[in-house]
Amino acid sequence: IKLFNKRQVRYSVPEEMPHGSFVGDIVKDLGLEPKRLTTGKARIFTASGREYVELDRDKGHIIVKERMDRELLCSSAMSTCSISFEIILENPIQLYRVTVEILDVNDNSPAFPRGEIKLEISESASVGARFSVDSALDPDVGLNGIQSYSIHPTDHFSLKTQSRAGSGKNVELVLQSQLDREKEEHLYLTITATDGGNPKRSGTVKILIVVLDINDNAPIFKRDSYRISVPENTAHGALLLTVNATDADTVSNAHIAYNFEHTTAKIRDLFSIDASTGEIRLAGELDFEETTVHEFKIQAKDQGGLSDSAEVVIEVTDVNDNTPKITLMSFSNTLPENSPPGTVVAMINVQDSDSEENGKVACSIDRSLPFRTESSLNNYYSIVTDSSLDREQMAEYNITVTAKDGGRPPLSSTKTLSVKVSDINDHSPQFEHETYTAYVTENNSPSLSLLNVKANDADLGVNARISYFIIDKDLNGALTSSLVSIDAGSGMIYALKSFDYEHLKSFSVTVKAQDGGSPPLTSNATVNFIIQDQNDNAPQVLYPVQTGGSVVAEMVPRSADVGYLVSKVVAVDVDSGQNAWLSYKLQKATDRALFEVGAQNGEIRTVRQVTDKDAVKQKLTVVVEDNGQPSRSATVNINVAVADSFPEVLSEFTDFTHIKDYNDNLTFYLVLALAVVSFLFIVSIIAILSVKCYRWRRERMFYKSGVNLPVIPYYPPLYADVGGTGTLQHVYNYELCGTADSRKSDMKFVRSSSQSVLSVDLGGTRTVPRQNKHAVDPDVDVEMDPNRRDGDRGMGGRV
Repeated sequence: IKLFNKRQVRYSVPEEMPHGSFVGDIVKDLGLEPKRLTTGKARIFTASGREYVELDRDKGHIIVKERMDRELLCSSAMSTCSISFEIILENPIQLYRVTVEILDVNDNSPAFPRGEIKLEISESASVGARFSVDSALDPDVGLNGIQSYSIHPTDHFSLKTQSRAGSGKNVELVLQSQLDREKEEHLYLTITATDGGNPKRSGTVKILIVVLDINDNAPIFKRDSYRISVPENTAHGALLLTVNATDADTVSNAHIAYNFEHTTAKIRDLFSIDASTGEIRLAGELDFEETTVHEFKIQAKDQGGLSDSAEVVIEVTDVNDNTPKITLMSFSNTLPENSPPGTVVAMINVQDSDSEENGKVACSIDRSLPFRTESSLNNYYSIVTDSSLDREQMAEYNITVTAKDGGRPPLSSTKTLSVKVSDINDHSPQFEHETYTAYVTENNSPSLSLLNVKANDADLGVNARISYFIIDKDLNGALTSSLVSIDAGSGMIYALKSFDYEHLKSFSVTVKAQDGGSPPLTSNATVNFIIQDQNDNAPQVLYPVQTGGSVVAEMVPRSADVGYLVSKVVAVDVDSGQNAWLSYKLQKATDRALFEVGAQNGEIRTVRQVTDKDAVKQKLTVVVEDNGQPSRSATVNINVAVADSFPEVLSEFTDFTHIKDYNDNLTFYLVLALAVVSFLFIVSIIAILSVKCYRWRRERMFYKSGVNLPVIPYYPPLYADVGGTGTLQHVYNYELCGTADSRKSDMKFVRSSSQSVLSVDLGGTRTVPRQNKHAVDPDVDVEMDPNRRDGDRGMGGRV
């Protein structure tokens, strides 16, 4: 049996079905795709935590997981018994409620509380008198419950059953004929209870009837039933109600005792009755969530054995004594900071065991957080983002979920969820300054560190890893990357060349900071480099112009007064600042008492009155010096003529020119001659020393190698010559090889086309003369043989 709507499905199955039994096809009934259960990680969620069914994802079936006993799951007073659970699907999250009704089967036989019932009945009991007996109990319901009672034998009693308030039936014995104690003191009966199942089940109880002596009045309760409502938090020992019965008899027959009639052990544990007063008190603890109604019977019995019974119904009313229970069903503990509003963070289930308003639960979270709660099904809440997240402002949130019921006073419970916000690359690097300025002294060394730029990124991890680059741009025909470079990791800027203030006074570069995100974000900063001047340029004299060909002279008349402006030295310095501040002073002059130079303006003026004794030709040397550290200077020569007429000046400076030319030429030739003589002297000394060293080395090598050579034998001059000259030639050409060992020394004469070669045996035994057409010299010339092997450790040569 199945009933379903869009999000709810209802099935009915008999109880006691074995494990694996089919309950329902959830895929077909919910209209889902067959693969949705697998891809959505479908699972069953029950609020109680105990699952009697399970989900077969592959087939899409709900099957029995654990045997279900309706009598254990539900009270016999309940007409229907069912279990409910939810099926949860993810990606996206979906919920479906499923209710399985458990149908009763006739698996329990009727059973009486006691195996034997003993009744004491007075013989004076009139025909039609009724005597209550224990009714049988059957946990099954409906037709499977108790349907009929029968009695055997039926000589004196018959059975009468009557439905009572709540559930079950009253079973009474009805006296059919007068009892006679003198004839029968004990009667034995059997009562059988039969249910309506198929097949039918039954249970029996033995009745022992003891016939008492006459007691013709039985106790009578003022009411047939008592009904009260008691809160479940009633204190232990509290008085619930007092039952009262009266008896018209007197003495012992009128003394009434109250007790429970055929009740269960659970009732006896919960309640107690005073046998004398009939006060019923609470002996245990009531729990509305466990049982809402307690029913039992009270018997009033006199001394003569006559009794009456009344039914007591105690209804337990609910109080707000259970806090809501929060169950986390799904939770994402990490969210990217670009999650859109409405992103589901968690799904929770809230249950309260109380009833009505006490069981109505409202769920909430702190409104200051960027999250809110949504409810799609009863008792189910989703926590979703309510606004945009920013990890740089808040990297982690603690969401406290508060569940509060509707009781008075309300009860609540909380659960804290920790949500971390993961970083995305949403912040570009930011330089500490938009513009940097660095001062660099010119003539710096290449690879000099100039400036360290720094950028910060509010992101995290690789998104905050910054690299630095220089953006190339044209600077007077050159790229900025040819001037400076930057360390991509540290942001340190280095010079690539030496700067010259006179050519480049300043320049700017654009530095780009780029993070490691995907895609990367960048920002730029401008770095201005100011080149600072050094005193690396000497002053340059612009006037007077120095020429080497003709003589330029300033003329001063003899009538010039003191302070007469003779000339002005004009100089410039390409440096800047104090390195370009120039000062002038007179270094030397023909007559230092006649002229002076202005230290600041370079003006040459007369110091005194010019006289006739002053020479016509005056030569001044002016030094121009800058103010740098160290200072640099330049000199200029100025010719001054003291005369009143131009011809006088011309004649004087013409001689001056010739003398100057002559002196210049003479000086040049003297210097040249001295240089030539010095060069020749040095060359001669070197040549002599080289020859001496060479000869000394040859002699040293000769003596060192010839210590073991034998003495060459003397050959008399009358030795015959093959050439017919009658004398031995005085020139001997031979090859000499000498070693430290005399036995290995060797000397042989080498023959040439124009000489006679004399071969000499070092042993001195023989000689071999040969022809020679030339005269000989008695001197001996030794020539080294470079082809001799090193292993001979000797010396070869010509003599």
